Amino acid sequence: MKTKPSVIAQKLLNLYRQHHVIFGGWKTVNQIFVKEADTEVILEIKELPTGRMLAQHIENLRSGKTPMDSISPDLVPYGGLMSESIVSIHLSESEVAELENALAEFAPDLDGLNKIKSLNVVKRFGDEWQVAIRSALSSNHELMEKWNNVIKTARAYYLWKVANDILAAPLSERSRARIQADLPEYETYLPMFGDQGKEILSKLRIFVSSI
Repeated sequence: MKTKPSVIAQKLLNLYRQHHVIFGGWKTVNQIFVKEADTEVILEIKELPTGRMLAQHIENLRSGKTPMDSISPDLVPYGGLMSESIVSIHLSESEVAELENALAEFAPDLDGLNKIKSLNVVKRFGDEWQVAIRSALSSNHELMEKWNNVIKTARAYYLWKVANDILAAPLSERSRARIQADLPEYETYLPMFGDQGKEILSKLRIFVSSI
């Protein structure tokens, strides 16, 4: 069965927002944009938040205005802040020590996550804290492994909230597309919440399959 344009549109928007953590960056995701964004998908993309920027970017790629390994500066998501954080983050010795002590005691639950988010070194980076700290620790493999546990925990609680919000609101084709595009992540993270997580995952699967 052909994947619905709304599902493809949501997937492409996710790639657009997360290019900074995808191996190959723009060179990789731009090829996917050009290959998968047909006329119907473009129409769906334009209806999504920041979607018109992505639609313009794809048009620029197809016309040759933008090279396949690049993007126009005015169309970079988040104003380019996420990309810049990848290459420019440096922590002081005291900040590294603060992180090291906290990671040694980290528990993968909401209380443990809140303790990490309350650290001065983490609060310094605002909403970009996950990517920024990961960039800063990229050469420290031991701390990076511990930091990845923090990121997984944060992602799990984010998806838990999103799933509950979606199921609590009137269900629509757009929310169905969003669930279908992100279903692999829900299947990975929601079981972390035990029986409640599995129950919510079951409801999401039923909603997606009830087309």
